[in-house]
Amino acid sequence: MTRCAVFGSGSWGTAFAMVLADAGCEVTLWGRRPELAEAVNRTRINADYLPGVELPAGVTATTDPAAAADGAAFAVLAVPSQTLRGNLAAWTPLLAPDTVLVSLMKGIELGTAMRMSEVIAEVSAADPARVAVVSGPNLAPEIANRQPAASVVACADEEVARRLQSACHTGYFRPYTNTDVVGCELGGAVKNVIALAVGMAEGMGLGDNTKASLITRGLAETTRLGLAMGADPHTFAGLAGMGDLVATCSSPLSRNHTFGINLGRGMTLEETVAATSQTAEGVKSCESVLDLAGRFGVEMPITEAVVDVVHNGKPTRLVLKELMARSAKAER
Repeated sequence: MTRCAVFGSGSWGTAFAMVLADAGCEVTLWGRRPELAEAVNRTRINADYLPGVELPAGVTATTDPAAAADGAAFAVLAVPSQTLRGNLAAWTPLLAPDTVLVSLMKGIELGTAMRMSEVIAEVSAADPARVAVVSGPNLAPEIANRQPAASVVACADEEVARRLQSACHTGYFRPYTNTDVVGCELGGAVKNVIALAVGMAEGMGLGDNTKASLITRGLAETTRLGLAMGADPHTFAGLAGMGDLVATCSSPLSRNHTFGINLGRGMTLEETVAATSQTAEGVKSCESVLDLAGRFGVEMPITEAVVDVVHNGKPTRLVLKELMARSAKAER
C-alpha cells in the first residue's frame, strides 16, 4: 500500500487526503493543532474546515511531522504559499531521498517571485523530476462530497506524474498527466488574482458581460506570461488554465472570489481580511505575480489593477474606469 503524507490540514489538504485514501493509499495528515488532529482521529471529521464530511479509515492525523513523513512515497504540501519555505526547511530532513514532493499550493512567493515548485526544489535540493504539482478546478468542499472533478498532475518526469496519477485516481476524481509544470503553476496562481477582480465586479453590482470580459482577458494575461516563461500555450486552454479559472471566478466556494466581492462592496482590506476565515492566496500573490510579469517584461493590466485596489488603496470604481480607458488594440 502506498504511504502518503499530507502536510496541511486545511480544507484542500484534508480533501486531497481523502482522495488519496479513497484511491487506496495509507495517508497521514499533519496539522499544527493537537485538538484538530485528535478530533480527526476520534470523530473522522475535520469540523473546522470540512464540517460534516467523514474521512475514510485510511486517513489518520498527527502533529508530529516525523511521524507523517515516515515511509511516505509522496509528501503532499498544502500550506499557505508564503509559509512554504520556512515549513519545508524543517520538514526536509525528515523525508526520504526518493520521496516525491507534491505541491497543492497556488501562489508565487513574495520577494523571490518563485513558483512553488521552484521553492520546493531550492529548499529541499530535490531534482525537478521529484517535484510534482496538482492543479485544476478543485474546490475542496465539492471534492470532499465526492462530486465528479478532473485535475492535472504535472511533473517534469512523466513516469512520476503517472505514479501520482495512479495514487489519486478515484471514481470521482479524474487526474490527467502533464509535463508542463510552469504552465500548470502559473494557471493556478494567476487565476486567484483574476478571481479577485471578478469578485470586485460582482460586489460593485456589475453583470455577466463584465465578469466574462475579465475572465477572458485574465486568461490572455496568464497566457502571455506563460509563453514568456516557456510554458505550453495549450495548458492554459485545459483544466489547469481555463478550468481552474472558471471555477474560481464563478463559485461562491472560492475564497478569492468572495474576498473580491467584499472589496467591491466597499469593505476595506482590513475589514475583508477580518471577515475571511481562510487564506485567499491572490491577496498576497497579486504582488508577486506582478513582480514576475515585470521580470519577464509582460503587461498584465488586470493584475496591476488588483494590486492597486488591494495594496495601494485605490477605489474599485476608479480602477475600473482606468482599465476601460486603456488604448484600443487588436485582440491578438
